[in-house]
This record gives sequence, C-alpha cells and structure tokens, in this order.
Amino acid sequence: MASRQVILPKNIGEAPIPGAVKQKNMVAEKKNRRALGDIGNMVAPCGVKGKPLPQVSRPATRSFCAQLLANAQAAAAENKNSLAVNGNVAIVADGALLDKRAALARKPAQKKDATKPKPEEIIEISPDTEEVHVKQKPTQVVNDEKLAENSVDKSSSRKKALTLTSTLTARSQAAAYGLNDKQKEDIVDIDAADVNNDLAVVEYVEDMYSYYKSAENESWPHDYMDSQPEINEKMRAILIDWLIQVHYKFELSPETLYLTINILDRYLSATTASRRELQLVGMSAMLIASKYEEIWAPEVNELVGMSDNTYSNKQVLIMEKRILGKLEWNLTVPTPYVFLVRFIKASMTDSDVENMVYFLAELGMMNYSTLMYCPSVIAASAVYAARFTLNKTPLWNETLRKHTGFSEPQLKDCAKLLVSFHSAAAENKLKGTYRKYTSMERKAVALLPPAKFLLAAASN
Repeated sequence: MASRQVILPKNIGEAPIPGAVKQKNMVAEKKNRRALGDIGNMVAPCGVKGKPLPQVSRPATRSFCAQLLANAQAAAAENKNSLAVNGNVAIVADGALLDKRAALARKPAQKKDATKPKPEEIIEISPDTEEVHVKQKPTQVVNDEKLAENSVDKSSSRKKALTLTSTLTARSQAAAYGLNDKQKEDIVDIDAADVNNDLAVVEYVEDMYSYYKSAENESWPHDYMDSQPEINEKMRAILIDWLIQVHYKFELSPETLYLTINILDRYLSATTASRRELQLVGMSAMLIASKYEEIWAPEVNELVGMSDNTYSNKQVLIMEKRILGKLEWNLTVPTPYVFLVRFIKASMTDSDVENMVYFLAELGMMNYSTLMYCPSVIAASAVYAARFTLNKTPLWNETLRKHTGFSEPQLKDCAKLLVSFHSAAAENKLKGTYRKYTSMERKAVALLPPAKFLLAAASN
C-alpha cells in the first residue's frame, strides 16, 4: 500500500522547516517577542521637522503607566490655562480638546452680583403726637433683584399708607396717657421720705392697709345698746370720759386708748353687763390693752386706786379673764387710730391739723352715735373736718382720696357729726377730752372755733 506524503503549511516569507512540532514552537516564540515589543500602546508623536522618533520597545510596567498618565494630565492642564488666558474655556477629555462651541455651551452661568437690599422699615405711631417714626431693621441679603425691589416697595407703601383705625387708636392712647400722667402728678408719694426707714415698712404698707380695710368689719361693734337692759348711751360716755382721763394720767400711748374702747364695745355687744360692774369692765379693758400695747403696763392696784378702791384686785383679774374669753383672745384689730396715722400722713399738714384730728376723733369715740360708721370712715372724716376747721385748701385732694379710699361727699355726714361734737364740747359736762386738748402741749386746738360752715353746707 503506497504511503501518502503529508505537506505542512508554510509561513509567509519563511522556508519550510522539517519537523512539525519544532517548527510550531519557534513560530510562537517569535510572535511573543513581537507582542512584547508592541505592548506600549503608544502613538508615535511627531519629532522635530516632522521626522518620526524611534520606537521605544520598553515593557509597560505599573510605574511607567503612572508616569505616562501624569504627563498626560500635566499637558491637559497646561493647555487649559493657555486657553483660559484668551477668554475661552475648553474641556479636556482623555487628552483631547473639545470644540470651542461645546465648551461655551457647557459654560456655567456667571453669578450676578449680590445686591444688598435696603433695611426693612418698621412703622411706629407715637401716642403723644401724630408723627410716624420709622426704625430700620436688618434683613438677609437677597440674591434675586426682583425680590429685593418688591421688599423695598412694600416697606415704602407701609410707610405711606396710614389707616383711619391706626390714627384714631394713636389719638385715643395719647389722650389716655395724658390723663394718667396728670393723675400721677396730682398724687404725691407720701412714703418717699421713709424709704430708708425700716420701721416704716414702705414695701408692705399698702398691702397692710388693704388688709385693714377688709378686716375692719369683722371687729367693728355694731348697735348693741338695745340689748343692754341696765346701761345706756350716757353711761357709756361717762365711762369713756373717765378712761380718757386715766389714760392721760398714766401717759399711755394713743394705741392703748383706742384699743381699750374697742375691747369695751366688743364685750358689751357680746354679753349684757350690769350698771354696777360697768366701770369694772372699763378698767379690765384698759388693763388688757396696756398689756398688749405698752412696754410698761400699769399694775392692777394702780387701776384700783384710780377707782377709789371700788373693786378689788381679784375682781379686776376675773373680769379680765372673762373679757378675753368672750373676745376669743382676738386683740389684733384695726382701730380708728390705725387709719388716723396713715391719713394724717397723707394730709401732709402741720401739727395743728394733727392735734385737731385727734381731738375730733376722741370726741367721736366718746359718743355712741359714731358706732354707725366703720373705723376708716371715722378717721377719714376727722381729717376732712380738721382741714375744714383750719381752712386748709384744698379740703380734699387726689392724694387723700387714693390713700383713704373715700371721696368728699362720702365723708360729709360723719364730718358734720364730729363738728357738732366740737361745737358742744365747751358746754358739755364731760370735759375730759376738752381739757386735754386745751393745753399748749396740744396746741389748744379745742379752743378754736368749730367749722360751722360745714354744718351749714351739710344742712343745705
């Protein structure tokens, strides 16, 4: 059997080599060397005068690739700077320059200059005048020119447009402020001189007298004489006239006298008393008031001696205990003297008016008919009648009205009653109060003529 000859394929440009396996290996090795030489993927740039540079057959390592990339980026940045100088901005991508039109199309819009708007205007209408005061208020910077213009237009329109309501409101407020200022000018601060006086308790004095006004009705003894079968108004007046003389003899404080009369009336309004023990009730009431108000209260035997030993010490102490039980030991009460001190201070007058006030108040306390008025009314009426008697003008002002809480018409009835007691004091058989206030120590105010003009005005 004839054998067939195998013909192997030939490479182009090469002579056939015997041995197929050996020929194949040599061709593959030659191609690998060729591939290693072309791995740079480099585009040969033009040299000087258009001559091509010799091809570099260097292996492309990592450091070499990084160097190539850095060189390409540096060249792109240099080209970008050169174009920016000419006023045109181009975008470099993969080492190539885009078209100038494309660059201009992608060119970002230039930012407009931020204009600072005018400060916002706040309109204020002064209550005293009709003028308009405009205050500037800082606002945020607005980038949009239209918004800035609109804000300025709105503020200017607010400045110019004044409604009828705002104008009338401003005028009414101005009138109200004017009245308040006028009233404040008329009212004098009577505590200004006692700001540094701790005993004056300026911080609490208004609250204290507000409480006294609310609590005076609780300790105010009303009409009780109808419930007393053995005593009458004349007996009560005789007892109080004697107590005023004892009080003056022992030189006790005014608070003691007014509290004594308050204790006496409250006890008689709570229980019945016989004619025989009426003076004993008065003595025990003064003993209680002295222990409450005085630093050195008179002793029991001294009070008994003032009564010509009509009662014993034991009887006085028993009556003292009985009175305290009926009053439930409640001795802190607003008497007329509490209000007299404050109202005399608000009157801001001399010592003549002060002595006349105390004289009229003690005459009123001695007479039973004044019990129909509360202690604050008696005190305010005594101040009003004293100013009328001594011709102090004005008779009543805003300062007195504020601190007393009473107007002039509210006091005329009680003041008329006090002036009538003053008119009859010189001829009255009970002269304890009259003699007390005829001394020069008290400015002899009892000798002054009474305010008969007030009696005539009240009767008319």
